[in-house]
Amino acid sequence: MRRCDVSKSGRLIIVSNRVAKPKRRGAAAGGLAVGILGALKESGGMWFGWSGKLTDRETRDPKISRSGNIEYATVELNERDFEHYYNGFSNRVLWPVCHYLLSFMQYESADFDGYRRVNTALARKLAALVKPDDVIWVHDYHLIPLAAELRAAGISNPIGFFLHVPFPSYEALRAVPNHEYLLRSLCAYDVVGFHTERDLACFQQSVTQPDIGGSLLPGGDIEIGGGRLKADVFPIGIDVDELQDLSLAAQSLSRVKSLVRSLAGRDLMIGVDRLDYSKALTQRLLSYERLLEKYPNTQSNLTYLQIAPPTRSGVRAYEEIRAELEQTSGRINGRFAEADWVPIRYLNKGVDRKRLMGYFRNSAIGLVTPIRDGMNLVAKEYLAAQDPEDPGVLVLSTLAGAAAELSEAVLINPYDRDAVADGIGAALNMPLEERRERHDVMLKTLRRNDIVAWRSRFVEALHGR
Repeated sequence: MRRCDVSKSGRLIIVSNRVAKPKRRGAAAGGLAVGILGALKESGGMWFGWSGKLTDRETRDPKISRSGNIEYATVELNERDFEHYYNGFSNRVLWPVCHYLLSFMQYESADFDGYRRVNTALARKLAALVKPDDVIWVHDYHLIPLAAELRAAGISNPIGFFLHVPFPSYEALRAVPNHEYLLRSLCAYDVVGFHTERDLACFQQSVTQPDIGGSLLPGGDIEIGGGRLKADVFPIGIDVDELQDLSLAAQSLSRVKSLVRSLAGRDLMIGVDRLDYSKALTQRLLSYERLLEKYPNTQSNLTYLQIAPPTRSGVRAYEEIRAELEQTSGRINGRFAEADWVPIRYLNKGVDRKRLMGYFRNSAIGLVTPIRDGMNLVAKEYLAAQDPEDPGVLVLSTLAGAAAELSEAVLINPYDRDAVADGIGAALNMPLEERRERHDVMLKTLRRNDIVAWRSRFVEALHGR
């Protein structure tokens, strides 16, 4: 829905729920933050969003700071509104529905109202910062209504939206009260981007429902309400060279050396996930247990390191996951451990980026088995960190967005414990030549769809509206 002509010399303004200012080199960061920082590092611009601080007052004007070529504009949010907007509607409704986990959905009308209030407040604060030739790129499900609110505030600049989680089928989405409002809000954007063709198809199916009124045009654009928007696939990527260099440099770190020594020649399998029910971490531990049962030769020969930083503290569902994970890992260790070997090493904390890349490089298997995921950058980071001459093997869920690009991984259904166990077994026994061939093909894919390509393709599409 192009409103004005925009010069490509204008700023890129990126908007996300949380602005993650880099505190120190190598600090751990989530997939969205990595993607946004990579995009802004290339082009410069502004990152606007919540500061991470709450207040009992109304949302005030943003605080502005600068680091290199990136300007950070952050606002404090009202504590009551934040609870409804973030812990409420965003994470008890949108998150489970987008991941096809409707049994976790808990809808409250007060949460929906808070979601709208926060988006209105953010739009008003952002509108005061926008210059005529800026382009605006909004990220993720927390901010679906933002474009409509910016339009109401008089902003005519091109506005794009990228969804970092899966887009659900219409049959799942229609379970959400006010889902029509969400779909019409998405249609206020000029460009809407997804990770996979599957997500795009679900969106197209949803906005062309009779009660929404969109029409799919021959070129792929969607016509609705007298305007047009472009919806397309833009798979997010990584900086391959940076991660390769980081993983190589990390071999000199004392903690990486200590990990390698502690393995005593055993193979290492690694998983890195936020503590979230969509990651299927308990199911993953049970699949590893099945591996130890089916393939006794893996006992005392394969160590599984699971890194699961806490997330969304105070939300009951996540506290239950943590307790269940600790209980399951303890039980499996008690069943199979020997005096000189513990099957599972479980870390409920983050690991800095450089050290993590070092761990990846020393891992024979990267285990990425979510029951649903938008992309999963861990899968790509694991591959980039490998030694091309002796690479490890990626065991990947078919329900992760990354599986659409990385078909040379060992693909498994995360609901099938035997399939996961067999996949790990196949990875452990894969000949070196086959490992090299698979890794080489996937690395070429990573380079073709790297972080610069992701940003460039999306912003180019936005400029073209």
